[in-house]
Amino acid sequence: MSTEVQPKGPTVKGPAAWFTGDVYFNAYYSGTGASRTRLNLVRFTPGAHTAWHRHAVGQTLHVTEGLGYVQSRGGELITLRPGDTVYTPAGEWHWHGATGDQFMCHLALWERPDADADADDPETEWGDLLTSDEYPAAPTVGS
Repeated sequence: MSTEVQPKGPTVKGPAAWFTGDVYFNAYYSGTGASRTRLNLVRFTPGAHTAWHRHAVGQTLHVTEGLGYVQSRGGELITLRPGDTVYTPAGEWHWHGATGDQFMCHLALWERPDADADADDPETEWGDLLTSDEYPAAPTVGS
């Protein structure tokens, strides 16, 4: 097999069950065969963010522009800036998204479980949308 350019799919708006606010993503890579890798570019408008969710094999985010947040359930709120890369371990409930006053874009990299994994353990499990108490209200510009 030789190097190949991956087909380009359309930009898709994230579903309201998974996101608060307007979020758009492009699925850049979805591995086949032995490759279980997934790669998306996700664009969050100001204040937009994911619901609580977890990944069977963990997730890495790399911020390409803007300001955002990531937080694991019960964990510290982390402010994300361009060039930051964060990893959330397998099975850990977390959320991520833009600050209230800035756009934020990140590359999201994760894997689907291998073929021998428990069929009841989905690639990504989506939980509840964040409450107004869970999403930080204060702008972070200059912080």
